[in-house]
Amino acid sequence: MTAAQTQDLHNPIAQKIRVAIVDDQQLFCAGMKLLVDSQEDLEVVGMAHNGSDAVVLAKESRPDVILMDVRMPILNGIDATAKILAEASQSGEPLPQIIVLTTFQRDGAVAHAVRAGASGFLLKSATPDFVLSAIRTVYEGQAVIAPTDVEEILRLHSQRPEERASTPNFAEDAISALSPREKEIYLLVAKGLTNGAIATTAFISETTVKTHVGNVLSKLKLTSRAQIIAHAYDNGLVR
Repeated sequence: MTAAQTQDLHNPIAQKIRVAIVDDQQLFCAGMKLLVDSQEDLEVVGMAHNGSDAVVLAKESRPDVILMDVRMPILNGIDATAKILAEASQSGEPLPQIIVLTTFQRDGAVAHAVRAGASGFLLKSATPDFVLSAIRTVYEGQAVIAPTDVEEILRLHSQRPEERASTPNFAEDAISALSPREKEIYLLVAKGLTNGAIATTAFISETTVKTHVGNVLSKLKLTSRAQIIAHAYDNGLVR
């Protein structure tokens, strides 16, 4: 084993988080690249300025995390998110975690992006430290959405109450594939709890929480914790 290899074994940041930046404003991309590249555990592997180029970038660079603008020319961030995740899933490649970037907190487009598979959203006015923390958070499999924010956003596009009420056993059918324990974990995720908080609440280890969350995602054919939150609001399971 070489000296460099030995050093890597003791270096917690030897494996950097690969980040792609997608925004139609080149100045914004350049600033974000400087921010991300300033961190020892992060690196920018590519940038794109429209959704179509983002799909190509994701396929060629295989980033771990993508910062994705919502409104862009040629292909918007919502459709780009759905296409990137679909292509990665079909090819058997690991799914990138996608953080949607928006200017307005009450942006209904974000709800569509979450349903398309995004792991959460950030306001472009977020502080640099918050952006960096969000990248690391979604890389670890967590969602970057505050419960109060997601309630407002998903309310704009959730199913009408009268439609939900007219469907017999709507909520129960939505999670009937889950075991009782998985339903419990599903609801805790839907309320915005972290793995650590869920472990404490359910009296289980964080490793077990991750296993249950993985099972929930697989059984409900969802791709992220953020989609669990959206699914719960859509089906009237969380208010």
